Amino acid sequence: MDPAFRQGAREGLRTVLPFSVGTLPWAIVTGLAMRSTGLSELESMGMSVLVFAATAQLGALPLIASGAPLWLIFLTGLVLNLRFLIFSASIAPAFHDRPWAQRLASSYLLTDNSFMLLSPRLLVAQDPHWRWGYYIAPVLYGWLLWQAGVLIGVFGAEILPRNWSLEFMATIALMVMLVPMARTRPMLLAALAGGLTAVLLRDLPLRLGLFAGIAAGIATGFAAEHWQTRGEQQ
Repeated sequence: MDPAFRQGAREGLRTVLPFSVGTLPWAIVTGLAMRSTGLSELESMGMSVLVFAATAQLGALPLIASGAPLWLIFLTGLVLNLRFLIFSASIAPAFHDRPWAQRLASSYLLTDNSFMLLSPRLLVAQDPHWRWGYYIAPVLYGWLLWQAGVLIGVFGAEILPRNWSLEFMATIALMVMLVPMARTRPMLLAALAGGLTAVLLRDLPLRLGLFAGIAAGIATGFAAEHWQTRGEQQ
């Protein structure tokens, strides 16, 4: 194994380890939420492995529970994961020399945390072996940790009393992720606009209020960021 790869892997793991403390409980909550929605153990773990996107998983659960059509569930997951198009495009130069299979694995294992923590050094490093080790080691570790947490939640759900309603856990988990992100004015305004729109339009059929909330949040966030940038340039 190339020494540069090993060095990159060690540095990548050191970068993400302090921030992975919350991954395990977050994954356990996701596992519990999937089981409380009515998915079997096999269906829950299959969804976790195939989707591997907490926001999309939790966002789709209320639709699954309500018997929404498959196309709507798929579209919801797609919309909730649109940010990964931007993430992938941003770090693509770091993988231009990788084989197709490695680039495919890179896209599957990409998460919000890995993008935020790894991309600054990943994009400026010159050694391709170091870059690959710096990325693949921590994201594989994150994947294994996530699946282990989901597994605990999925099978731990059988221990909890059946009369405990756990559907709210998905909402709480999403809020836990949202609050730290809403630290800037554009993000806060986007969250408020999206949340209020979704609540006001909650009675629309096929959960279309959710899509309206997403659209309102994105539009408000872009507008607020544009106005903020113009104000800073003046």
